Amino acid sequence: MVDAFVRLVCPECGKEWQDNPAELQDLRSNFSCSACHATRRLTEFMRTERDLEAVKQFQ
Repeated sequence: MVDAFVRLVCPECGKEWQDNPAELQDLRSNFSCSACHATRRLTEFMRTERDLEAVKQFQ
């Protein structure tokens, strides 16, 4: 089995990281950056449209 990951980027501070899409919360829920604590909808942290589609497949 291949591990999936999505790329996230904070719209406030620009911090980038990767996460397992199966472990992320609902796309419409609030999500906070671990670096600057900016809180927005999880969808706003997706780096690309492809990352957003990958998360949708796991929810």
